[in-house]
Formats: sequence, C-alpha cells, structure tokens
Amino acid sequence: MNKLFAPLVLVAALGAAYANAAQAAEPATAAQLHGMAKRFAPAELKADTSKLSKGDRAAMAKLIEAAKIIDTLQLRQRWSGNEALWAALQKDNSELGKARQNAFWLNKGPWSGLDDNQSFMPAEYAGIKIPAKKPLGANFYPENATKEALESWMNALPAAQKADAQWFFTVIRTGPDGKFRTVKYSDEYRADLEKLAKLLRDAAASTDNASLKKFLSLRADAFLSNDYLASDFAWMDLDAPVDVTIGPYETYNDELFGYKAAFEAYVSIRDQKETQKLAFFGKHLQELEDNLPVDKQYRNPKVGAIAPMVVVNQVYGAGDGNMGVQTAAYNLPNDERVIRERGSKRVMLKNVQEAKFQSTLKPISKLVLRPQDQKDLDFDSFFTHILAHEIMHGLGPHHTKKDGKESTPRQDLKDTYSTIEEAKADITGLWALGYMMDKSLLKDTLGQGAAAERKLYNTFLASSFRTLHFGLTSSHARGMAIQVNYLLDKGGFVANGDGTFSVDFKKIKGAVADLDREFLTIEATGDYDAAKAMMTKYVVIRPEVQKALDKLKSSVPNDIRPSFVTAASLTK
Repeated sequence: MNKLFAPLVLVAALGAAYANAAQAAEPATAAQLHGMAKRFAPAELKADTSKLSKGDRAAMAKLIEAAKIIDTLQLRQRWSGNEALWAALQKDNSELGKARQNAFWLNKGPWSGLDDNQSFMPAEYAGIKIPAKKPLGANFYPENATKEALESWMNALPAAQKADAQWFFTVIRTGPDGKFRTVKYSDEYRADLEKLAKLLRDAAASTDNASLKKFLSLRADAFLSNDYLASDFAWMDLDAPVDVTIGPYETYNDELFGYKAAFEAYVSIRDQKETQKLAFFGKHLQELEDNLPVDKQYRNPKVGAIAPMVVVNQVYGAGDGNMGVQTAAYNLPNDERVIRERGSKRVMLKNVQEAKFQSTLKPISKLVLRPQDQKDLDFDSFFTHILAHEIMHGLGPHHTKKDGKESTPRQDLKDTYSTIEEAKADITGLWALGYMMDKSLLKDTLGQGAAAERKLYNTFLASSFRTLHFGLTSSHARGMAIQVNYLLDKGGFVANGDGTFSVDFKKIKGAVADLDREFLTIEATGDYDAAKAMMTKYVVIRPEVQKALDKLKSSVPNDIRPSFVTAASLTK
C-alpha cells in the first residue's frame, strides 16, 4: 500500500502548479502531466472466460474490435478537432509528446476532466487551435452557435421537427444557406457506422446464444437506420454469457442542453451467481415507488415490468465507457418510451467496483472518517448502494405536463437535468436501502439493525468524498456536492473539529427523506428555476469539505485507470 501511494505525495503540488498554468493559459509540462496521470491508480481488469463457448469467444473478439471504432466516434463527438489533434500528437515521441498522448487518451481530448475541463495543451498545436476549455456543446452543435440562438430556432420549429432537433441521435449543423438543420447520426457518422454494423453482424453469426444474436443484429440495423427502439428492447431481453452495451447512450458530453447521446461500449462477461443474488430487488420496485417521499400524485401507480439487473465483469471499455473517471454501474436505455413500458436495465461492473473500493475508498475512509467509524467501511454496502442508485433512475417521475403539453423532466430541466437526476438517484437509493432495512428486507444482503445502518451510512459518507475528489466538472460530482452540503445543513452529516466527518444517526434518515422530496418534486413539476436555485446554493465546496479534500490530494488517487488484460488475451 505504501509503495502504491508514495509517489502521489507530489500530486498536490503538481496539481496546483497545473491549475496555475491553466489559469495563465500555459500548457502543462511533462512533469505536470506525469503528476496528473498519477491521480489514476493502475488496475488490471480480469474476467473468467473459461466457460465461454468457442462461438462466444469469437463473438467477443469481434465486439472488442467494434468497441475500438466507438473510441473514434466518441472522439469526433467530443470536439471537431479531436481526431486531427490525436493524429498530430502520435507523431511526437519526445517525453512531453508521450505524456500528452497519455493525457489525451485518458481524457479523450486535450482537457483534463479533473481540472475543470481546462486544456493541458498550448493554444495552438500543429496548426490546430485548441479551446482553453472543452466546448459546452461538444461537437453536437455548430461551433460558434450560441445557446440562445439554438434555443430560439428549436422553439420556432413545428412539434415533430423540434422533437427531432432535441432527440438523442441527431446533431445540429449549419446548412449551405447559413441556417441550422438537423442531421441524423446515421448520416453524420455513416462510414464508421457501416463498419460497426458489419462487425456486429459477424459477432452475431459467431455466437450460439439466441438473445445475443438478436440484439447484435438489431443494433447493427439501428446504426444505419437511426431507429434504436427495437434494439433497445432486445438489449433489455439480453440473457447471455457475453454481455455487451454498445451505441450512443449518455448525454453528459452535451453540457449545452443535455440532449445528445455519446457513443460508448462495454464488453463484459455475465456473473450469473452475483446476478441471482440481486434479483430480489426487482420484487420490491412497486413498493418502493408507492412509498417514495413525495406527494402521492407524483408517484407512478404502475411501474414498468420488472427490469433486468445484471452483474458483469468488464473485459473492455471504449468511448464514454473508458474516459477519465470509470463507470462502476450504469442504468440504460435513456429513451423514455422504453422506460415507460419496460423500466430500465441496471448493469453492475463488479470488477471495476472492487478495484475502486480497494484503490480509493479504503484510503479515503482513513482520512475523512473518525477512527471508531473506519471499521464500518463495507464493500457490500458500497456495492449495494450503487445498485440502488441505478434502480432509482428507473423510479420517480419520467413525464410531466407543461402548459397542457406532454413533456419529460429531461426536457424541462435542460442543462440542470443530469446533475439533479444523478443526485436524485443517489439520495433516493440511500432512502430506499434505509426503507428496506426497516422492513427487514435486506437481512440476507446487508444485515439489519444498528450495525448494518452504521455500515451503510458511514460507507456512503466516505464514498461522497470519493465522488467530490473528482472535482465539480461531472454531473455526479455536482449532484454529490448538493447532497453533502444539504445533509450538513440538516445535521445528518457532521463536520468534526479535527477535520473528519461523521453521521448523526438521529437525524440522517429524516434529512435524506427531506432532500429526496425536493429532488422528486423538482422533476415531477419540471421546475427549472428551482433546479437552478438548488445548484447555485449547493454546488460549491465549502471550507470544511475543501480541507478534507486537500488531505486526499496528497495521498489518494482520484480513480482507477484500467488495463484490459482479458481483452488482450482474447484478441492476441
């Protein structure tokens, strides 16, 4: 352990030096880039392939090849200059050049996600002008278009055309006449999507699993038709040793509106034993919905059919699935049509979570929890809360009415939606686990009574610093800042005089329910102003929290950086 963290003593100084350089519009030096890289602990991701059939092994090799195309697509979506810059960087084999290549690939661009998306590159490189910060609209909208101009154009469109302009799988471009126009992904990325479709069809031909064959065939069609609905339903039904998520999904890269989906891929192997352990959560979805701490009128009287929940061990990640801070679980699809009818599928990346727990959460707990509370840190509580977070994305409000018109929280809350939704999923997940503990529904999973509650809430408290350790550039971190500050104000969390934090077990449940009610009501009413006000008040790092985070900088990596050793052996 000491050997792992000893080099990180330099990171605080290097990070501060980098921040100063960024403010002065100076590019990061090789030493600063090396220091920034050490914020990610190396982690080998392995998965057991011994039970895969010959056909599934062949399919997995094709899927890994397809995932590498996803990387190219996501680079293009993130910034219009990304591909040209990456090509130029690869020609520089100096120490600085290699450090820049490493930082670029980690962040999928020239901006550091842990440093407020500031550029670590010079303002111009190889004739390519590099913005000082990542463009809010990424490459989904015309580069010089303002949010006001785009919003005015969208609002003037007929309803169907407006829906297309705001849809997940379209970009906005400027036509020859200088006016905005909507372009389908299937047209914008045609050449690469044709390659993807072929690889998915090859994988479908190799596997002997009917559900995997069906999904891959339909997803190949979707890449070329731009209609993902049928393949999303097939993905919900996927029941195979090889588990794959591939396509445009999350909208975090669109910081202008939160509308557009970025390409990502996860190629994994199903952990059937762990999946069966978690299946019991599905039996209580309606009960949880019926008891959400929100006005009854906002509860869904009929939650979609029990959505699948699976545990996997990741073999390969690409695009948004392997950029900066690593995903520990995901809840998809985001298409409200699927969610209304079937709910959404939760995928837990167990080997990723184990790596994060060991590399980051254990050392964090020793710095932010009191000595008597450190024994409560518990992997099962950590793992189960992430599961609950993903479940709660599927519960709560998913459609609204604004001025008599049908809408969704995503559309109503616009740029605030991702932050509010991630925070809602976190705090509703914590509420749900507390509710289930009170009903003795988790005694075989987390235990029950005071000891189990101590493990749950103290592990959540330590984990909140793990999320804030990333900086406030992600929706997850901004959402966690809201939670921590609100719970401190309500007394559920307590800042101690020695720089540690603790849980007040007399107040925590009430504070969690109060905050949850606020999030759920904002989403149910589509109250954009309330969401903005909440973010303005709480998306800050207060002095007592900053003091703890400063301690982490010098000794704890922010996250892991995976090496896909099983994938390498499969494609050797």
